[in-house]
Amino acid sequence: MTIHLDSDLFEIVKCGTKNIEARVNDEKRKRLKIGDRIVILKRPEDIEQITAIIEDLIYYDNFVDLVADYTIEELYLNKYTKEEYLNLLKSFYSDDEIKKYGTVAIKFRIMGEVS
Repeated sequence: MTIHLDSDLFEIVKCGTKNIEARVNDEKRKRLKIGDRIVILKRPEDIEQITAIIEDLIYYDNFVDLVADYTIEELYLNKYTKEEYLNLLKSFYSDDEIKKYGTVAIKFRIMGEVS
């Protein structure tokens, strides 16, 4: 799995603060397994990258329940509230997608050096 993150998000992953990626549990995410590797690329150039390993996959019916279980620092930038983060997620995923697939918290850990 490859994840593209803006530079500010990439930096908090790099320092180990952000370790949860919240996504709709669509067909692509349903194929993920604990132990799978994730390549995280820094936008816009996608040159700098972090390799991480999936430590856990926690499933939820919706993003409200998912976000309630974690700190904003684990999920996103701490200058945002959980409400603002939920509104951002709504801009990426429709209510129909969330209802159809549910959501997943992908918990990961950085492996080795950042390149």
